[in-house]
Amino acid sequence: MRIAIGSDHRGVTMKAKVIEILRQNGHEIIECIGEVRDNAIDYPDVARQVAAAVSKNEVDRGILICGTGIGMSIVANKFPNVRAAVCGDELTAEISRRHNNLNVLCLSGDMLGANALEGILNKWLKTEFEGGRHERRIQKIAQIEADIAAGNVF
Repeated sequence: MRIAIGSDHRGVTMKAKVIEILRQNGHEIIECIGEVRDNAIDYPDVARQVAAAVSKNEVDRGILICGTGIGMSIVANKFPNVRAAVCGDELTAEISRRHNNLNVLCLSGDMLGANALEGILNKWLKTEFEGGRHERRIQKIAQIEADIAAGNVF
């Protein structure tokens, strides 16, 4: 699988661990790097790169890491065809794929322990989308995105 990955300054250490795990499992990594200013990397810059790659189908999935994962998920969800969420445990990672076809995993560089990381990644990478009633809901999300793009918000 081809996966884009990026982090802000608070996720750099975890990003290195994620890349190692992904490479050990045979995935191709596209690393997105933000500009360092005042010893910090602004999460919107990195999230934009990863989400754009997912949105344009240049990669299969994306992984974003910041202090909480929340800022990254907010930015990533601005892009069409991107479904991003913070997952802090294996069950959430599994359900995010099975029911929501999550294609951008957001992780907390500050609150997620190293022991949980590999399990979360494995669940998220190996769980297939169920389809069925969930497919109908994904199509509704796509229609909302199309309506917004056409200016039909309300």
